[in-house]
Amino acid sequence: MTLPRLLPLLCLAPLLHAAPPSFNDPKPQRYELTARASEIDTRVQAHPEIEFLIENKGKSADVQQASVDTRVAPQGQLMIWLMGHSAPLFERVNSYGIHALRVHYANGWFGKYGKLSPNEDTQILGKIRLEAATGEDFSTVVNIPKPDGMMERAYQFVKWLSKHHPQGKWEQFLSQDSQGLDWEKVIISGSSHGSTTAARFAKHQKVGRVVMLCGPRDQYDTWQSLPSATPPERYFGFSHVLDGGWSGDHYCRSWELLGLHQFGPIVTVDQAQPPYGNTRRLISEADVGGDDKRAHSAVTPGKASPKNAQGELQYEPVWRYLYTHPVEQKGDPVSPEDNCSKDLVKEPVKK
Repeated sequence: MTLPRLLPLLCLAPLLHAAPPSFNDPKPQRYELTARASEIDTRVQAHPEIEFLIENKGKSADVQQASVDTRVAPQGQLMIWLMGHSAPLFERVNSYGIHALRVHYANGWFGKYGKLSPNEDTQILGKIRLEAATGEDFSTVVNIPKPDGMMERAYQFVKWLSKHHPQGKWEQFLSQDSQGLDWEKVIISGSSHGSTTAARFAKHQKVGRVVMLCGPRDQYDTWQSLPSATPPERYFGFSHVLDGGWSGDHYCRSWELLGLHQFGPIVTVDQAQPPYGNTRRLISEADVGGDDKRAHSAVTPGKASPKNAQGELQYEPVWRYLYTHPVEQKGDPVSPEDNCSKDLVKEPVKK
C-alpha cells in the first residue's frame, strides 16, 4: 500500500479499540471475590478523624468486592462502584458482560463534613470528594494520602485480581505501563453520596462512562459546572421523583450544570421504552408507597425497587440502558427546565 493510501488509516488508528480479550475459563461461571484493602496494600491506614476504619468492633471494615461472569461475552469495561456493596447491581452488570468492583476508600468524611456551607468557597465539598477519590491534596479540610484514595485502592485491587484470578482477565484494565488503570475502560458509578463523588471525579479524570443513581447532590457547590475531562454525553442519571434530592431540585440542578440537557429532555421511564430518546436524564414515578427514603433507594436494584405485574423488578431495562447504551448515541438538545431551581441556599435534605 502506498503512503498516501496508508495515511487515512494511520489517522484512524487511535480511534480503533482492540476487542476485549476473550475468557479462557475451563469452568465458566460467575465469580464473586473479596480481599481486604490492608492486606493488598500495607500502606493503607485508618482515618478515625473521619470515622474511616480498617477494623471496627473486632471485625474487618476494609473488605472489597469484585465479580465477573466468564459465561458472558466480555465488553472490556470495568464498573467501579463508590457506595456500599450492592450484590443485585453487580449481578446485573456482570450479566451485561461488565466486570465490577467496589473499593474501600476514605469516604467517611461525609458524615462529618457533608453539610458544610460554602461561605466563600462554592467548591468546598467537591474538593473533599476529589481528595478522597484521588488521594491528592485538593482540600484543606481533610488529609487523605494516595493509598487511601479511590484511585490507588482500585489500581491495587485490579493488580491483585490480575494475579489471583487469571480467569477474569482483569489485567486488561491496567494502563499500558501498568502504573495505573486504563480509565477509558472504567464506568464510574455510585448512588447518593457515591454518585456525587463519581461525577466530581469524572470532571477531573476522563472515564468511559458515569452512572449516577439518586444523585449527584452537593447543592451548595458549583463544581458541577466546571470544565469536564469526561465528555458530558458520558454522564447518565436516574432518580425517583419522591426522592428528597429530586423534590428539592438538587439532582435536576446538577444535571443541568453538567450539561445533560444537551442530550435530550428528562424522560419518565414508567411511560417510555428504551432507548428513551437517547437522553441522559431519567426519572420514575413508580409506586413506592409514598416513602421518600424508599424512593431514594429504589433506583438501585434491591428490595426497595418497585416490581411490575409479573413480579419482576420494574427498572430492569433502565439499568441495562444506563450501563450499556452507546455513549455516541445522543438525544437532541433542549432548553434548561424552568421549574428547576438553581438556588444555592436551599436547606440540604436530611439523610
